[in-house]
Amino acid sequence: MVFVASLAGDQKAAQDALANHIRGELEFLASDALQGRGSGTHDELLTAVYLGSELRQLGIEPGGTNGSYVQDASGEYKFGNSSKRWETRNVIGVLPGRSATMKNEVIMLSAHMDHLGIGEAVNGDSIYNGADDDASGCIAVLELARYLVRGQYPKRTVIFVFFGSEETGGQGNQYFLAHPPVALDKIVANLEFEMIGRSDPMVKPDELWLTGFELSNLGPELARHGAKLVADPHPERHFFRRSDNYALAKRGIIAHTVSSFGLHKDYHQPSDDLGHIDFEHLSQAVQSMIEPVIWLADSKFKPAWIKDYKVDK
Repeated sequence: MVFVASLAGDQKAAQDALANHIRGELEFLASDALQGRGSGTHDELLTAVYLGSELRQLGIEPGGTNGSYVQDASGEYKFGNSSKRWETRNVIGVLPGRSATMKNEVIMLSAHMDHLGIGEAVNGDSIYNGADDDASGCIAVLELARYLVRGQYPKRTVIFVFFGSEETGGQGNQYFLAHPPVALDKIVANLEFEMIGRSDPMVKPDELWLTGFELSNLGPELARHGAKLVADPHPERHFFRRSDNYALAKRGIIAHTVSSFGLHKDYHQPSDDLGHIDFEHLSQAVQSMIEPVIWLADSKFKPAWIKDYKVDK
């Protein structure tokens, strides 16, 4: 009985620690201090520096520019009819695989760190904090990194990527694909995390959904290993094509987005703030993905598109 009580106490302590990490990280990323993490702004840079410092504390190696975690990205990107020069950045961390035969296989965990910044005031609030979109996803990636560095490193290499400028057309993912830290053909799978801060009433309260679930065998296999993943209940919204994962999928990488976005009214509004986050759901969502991701990083399983599915270019 004492042993059982000890195990229960250890489990509760771990859950409490996870919940505290999540709340602390979100209270910074979605705070007014970062002014909505506008794409390509100084506030996005501050976000990048913070995320890089968190990876540093975990002992994850830098994969950005000149030995840093931040990958500076600039170039000519099209906005309508303009050839406007856009400066943004990504954050990249690398956890080398421990297996001599599997370390060249890469699992990529990602989220986008930017949001809409300061915009039109709604009810007196002009800061678009982006707590759900996508501070929640950034926190999932950070917490998965925290668990993956415990004990033995995974057999496969894991890279952690926080994209900039997703909200303005994906300039961050475009630069990443042109300047990847690893060969793109070595990336076995990409899981993007976006908007997991609230539950979706279209699925069970503890479930997450995977965009493009039916297009590859990755989602079903993760579900078999404990992930509470189901098919996207909003196929008419084409969410598979609306996040950074799609840019990778177009390059042949098995890439999907994990989400629980229930089409709430706070989407792209100043009200997407800390007060509207379901912290219990967010903690459960992250917790539910830990063991399946650890399995994927240690497994020889290589996902594939279903029936030779070809992503539209």
